[in-house]
Amino acid sequence: MAKIRDIDLGEFPLLLAPMEDVSDPPFRALCKEHGADLMYTEFISSEGLIRDAVKSVQKLDIFEYERPIGIQIFGYDIESMKMATEITEKTNPDIIDINYGCPVKKVACKGAGAGILQDIPKMVEMTREIVKSTKLPVTVKTRLGWDEHSKHIVEVAERLQDVGIEAISIHGRTRKQMYKGEADWSLIADVKNNSRINIPVFGNGDITTPEKAVEYKNRYNVDGIMIGRASIGYPWIFNEIKHFAKTGEHLAKPTVQNRVDACIQHLEMSVKWKGEVLGIAEMKRHYTNYFKGISHFKEHRMKLVTSFNLNEIRETLMWIRENADKLFFVK
Repeated sequence: MAKIRDIDLGEFPLLLAPMEDVSDPPFRALCKEHGADLMYTEFISSEGLIRDAVKSVQKLDIFEYERPIGIQIFGYDIESMKMATEITEKTNPDIIDINYGCPVKKVACKGAGAGILQDIPKMVEMTREIVKSTKLPVTVKTRLGWDEHSKHIVEVAERLQDVGIEAISIHGRTRKQMYKGEADWSLIADVKNNSRINIPVFGNGDITTPEKAVEYKNRYNVDGIMIGRASIGYPWIFNEIKHFAKTGEHLAKPTVQNRVDACIQHLEMSVKWKGEVLGIAEMKRHYTNYFKGISHFKEHRMKLVTSFNLNEIRETLMWIRENADKLFFVK
C-alpha cells in the first residue's frame, strides 16, 4: 500500500505527471475521471509566484474533485523557493512537489529543474529548507543525473529522504538525454531496493501500454508509476492499465464517439477556465492526440486548429461524431 504521510494512494497508484502547458485543470479532470490516483499541476515558477505573475498564480487553481493533488514548484534560489512554498501552502494542496527534473534549456541552464543535478549539496539544502517551511508533505520529481557520468540518484534519494521528503518520482533518463533514447529503470529499481529507502518510489518514462506498465511494476518493484506523454489526448490509459493489471485482459479501446465526447468536454472546460480566446488556442495541441490513428482526419484537424470560433469547432467535432462510421483506425 503506497502512502504519502496519511494520504492512502492504494495498492499500486498511477500518477499523472506534471507537464507544462498540459497538466492544467481541464486535462486533470479527464485524467481523474479515467483513473488517475494522484495528480500534479504544471510546474510553477517560484519567481513568478513571488512577483504575483498572472500565469503563475493561475496555475495554483485546484479543485476538490481532484484530490489528492500536488502543486509543483521550481526555481534556483533557495529563499525564493521557501517563499513560493508558503504562498503555495495557502491554496491548500495535499502535497508540495519540487521539480528537479525539467530538462528544458531556459530552466535547467539557470540552475533550476534538472539544472540543480549539477549541484547536489544545493539540491539537498533547498529541499531541507522547503520541508522546514511547510506543514504539508513534500515530494520530489527528478532524473537519474545530469549526464551519463553523474547518475547519482541512489545517493541523492537517500539524502533527500534524510532531509524530509515523503516520496520521490524518478524519470529514467539524464538531463542530457532530454526525452531521447530508452528510459533506464534499473537505477530506479536500485533506489527502491535500497534498504535505507523507506519512502514511496515512483517510476516514470516510456510507459505507453498496459502491458509495459504491468511488466515494469513486476520487474522493477516500484511503488507506483507516473505517466506523462502517453496520457496526452488519451486519459483512458489509467483505467486501461488498472484493468489489465487486475484481469490480464484489455478494456475496449475508446471509440471515435468516446474520443469526440472527451475532446468536447476538455474544450468546454478549457474555455470556462481560461476564457474563450486562450481556451481555444491551448486546445490546439490536443486535437492530434485525441484522434491519433484515425484515417482521413487531416482535413478535420486543419479545421480544428485553424478556427478561433467556438461554434465552428463544436460543429466540426459533432460532424466527426455523427460520421464516425466513415472513419476508422489505422494500425
